[in-house]
Amino acid sequence: MSYPKPITGLKNIAPYVGGESELKGFDNIVKLASNEGAFGPSPKTLEAVKLTAQNFHRYPDGDCTELRNILGKKNNINSKNIICGAGSDELINLLCRCYAGPGDEILYSKHGFAMYPIYGKTVGASIIAAPENNRTVSVDNLLGLITQKTKIIFIANPNNPTGTYISKREVERLINNIPKNVLLVIDSAYSEFVDRPDYTDGSEFIGANNNVVMLRTFSKIYGMGGLRLGWSYAPDSVLDILNRVRSPFNVSYPAIISGIAALRDDEFIEMSQEHNRKWLKWTSDEIKGLGLTSADSVCNFLVVDFPNNNDLKKTAENADIFLKSKGIIVRRMGGYGLPDSLRITIGLEKEMKYLIESLKIFMSK
Repeated sequence: MSYPKPITGLKNIAPYVGGESELKGFDNIVKLASNEGAFGPSPKTLEAVKLTAQNFHRYPDGDCTELRNILGKKNNINSKNIICGAGSDELINLLCRCYAGPGDEILYSKHGFAMYPIYGKTVGASIIAAPENNRTVSVDNLLGLITQKTKIIFIANPNNPTGTYISKREVERLINNIPKNVLLVIDSAYSEFVDRPDYTDGSEFIGANNNVVMLRTFSKIYGMGGLRLGWSYAPDSVLDILNRVRSPFNVSYPAIISGIAALRDDEFIEMSQEHNRKWLKWTSDEIKGLGLTSADSVCNFLVVDFPNNNDLKKTAENADIFLKSKGIIVRRMGGYGLPDSLRITIGLEKEMKYLIESLKIFMSK
């Protein structure tokens, strides 16, 4: 029987599995699986999006001009080198489509964001995972795996799902030692949460390097994951190519208006950052007090390691099942090569206290 056949290799791609959002039998759940902002969108963002309905029949500004101008001023960068997308996911996809293909290699850190290998495989590239050091991106391991076939290197800084980061000095060392024909993509989705003096989101390296791109998102601290809005700061040559292939109206009108409002609400962002600092430390301390381990995180989540001895019945799988029985959703990490771990988002105060209470019961059984 004859039928349309997909491009070779696509059926070998394991689909991305997002964090669960519903549990049967619970009217109210505690969702700590997807690293969404604890407070959701800011009040100013909610007010702004309500006013967009009357213009739904109009196409949005395809260049996101006002949004880009505000992003430029807020981040002290040139707005002409900013491109917006339907989430940073879209921009990752576009970069793979534009800069890699069959026979090429895309390099990323072993426990990096799952969409890097997925989008890389869709263009026929080979995916190379560089080992990490203590669940942190290893510049030496990345450099050691570069070949003549390498076209793109993806690093998430800070890293999702591990929550770790590399310093400005290490980012600079990576940039200075990769071939100029290899594109380095620095995914800084969680940068607003980082409170470290030696951290950089990578934007300072864009102007002097034609092969470095930075990605950012509105899905995390801005609480706008459902609206799909991300952006990239990139050299002229990269922007030119991305603008040639992106959809003409790739960012929706509600997303643009909401993004503008979110950027103007500094008080909300400061409140979110302070909340995360407090409850990240509190949760980490409580987790360690239960005899569990977790890498030091600079993000709005923790990856918690459980014993892999099934005789003790304190495994990550059993913990996940128990937490679900309490109406709590966290993220299993098997898909990231961490089967003995759970990723836990920092939520509201009452949610974190309920989580720890539940884990105490689980660990004492």
